[in-house]
Amino acid sequence: MRTSVLLSRGSAPSEVVEAELDGPRPTEVIVRIEAVGVCHTDLLTRRALGDRPAVLGHEGCGVVERLGEAVDTLAVGDRVVLSFASCGGCGRCRAGLPAYCASATALNSSGRRPDGSPTIRVGGEPVFGAFFGQSSFAAAAVVDARSCVRVGDVPPEVVAPLGCGFLTGAGEVLNALRPAPGDRLLVVGCGGVGAAAVLTALSEGVEVVVVEPVAARRELAVRFGATAVAALDDPLPAFTHALDTTGRPESISRALDLLSPRGVLVLIGLGPERVALDVRSLVLRGLQVRGCVEGDADPSVLVPELVRRHRRGRLPLDHLVTTYPLDRFDQAVADQRAGVALKPVLLPSR
Repeated sequence: MRTSVLLSRGSAPSEVVEAELDGPRPTEVIVRIEAVGVCHTDLLTRRALGDRPAVLGHEGCGVVERLGEAVDTLAVGDRVVLSFASCGGCGRCRAGLPAYCASATALNSSGRRPDGSPTIRVGGEPVFGAFFGQSSFAAAAVVDARSCVRVGDVPPEVVAPLGCGFLTGAGEVLNALRPAPGDRLLVVGCGGVGAAAVLTALSEGVEVVVVEPVAARRELAVRFGATAVAALDDPLPAFTHALDTTGRPESISRALDLLSPRGVLVLIGLGPERVALDVRSLVLRGLQVRGCVEGDADPSVLVPELVRRHRRGRLPLDHLVTTYPLDRFDQAVADQRAGVALKPVLLPSR
């Protein structure tokens, strides 16, 4: 089918072009994209691909328009959030940890289906697609039904980031950190992921302190009920839990210093490959340090739960979102970097 896509080529301005979208394989569906979040991973991948033409986007939400012949879990007209791809058959997928799927790389970042076939062509030539199993910077996407989570009648621009960024932030709290009411959580970096973590922790009755250099983000955190400071060298109390979204070695080291005995630090920022740790301090204080991908979440379980919390007013995700037309991608990225927009969401169909 013909559709419009946001085509990226290295540092050149992105452009909306006409493309040919492959038809659905037996387990796939075609989704008309209503909204798609802009994630830092999109920007990192764009840079890594250089001048290779690509259609990125991995936080899509839209309406199912066509079904592959073997799909019986969805119906045409269903509104779905699109999340990362997983095989469903490996041990980790069967254990409810699809973010650690044995085929994660082939399914999410190879630019094609695992069998090597492309999902998108521009001018008759294959381009990098199937990003996180979707490539949803587009008016339509071909997606495996396993990656689709039905969400019902909710604003697509609010729930689209549940495909990755908001899912990750919420999952870090609910699945990895697991603080209890009365615990104190340090969140270093309050972008889209950090903000979702803040809202989730507050909804659990946890005291939250945010470290964020951008004033607008600090103000938002305070409005929701957190305490916010500009830098980690500000006077801070001890914490039972900490989340670092930056990946900076100095932030990780300082967060560990601020943990109480038996405290837990979760890392999600991809910084330098190696960071020096004081092993003696870790052992004697009983500290835990662990990484976490996609909030340790099974999207089919966590996305509906987060939608329920939003509907009940416990998770005001709409306050984190700023919308843009698909062809204003570069402006959305610039606004995000400047702190004008916390979570940019593109609207391909409007």
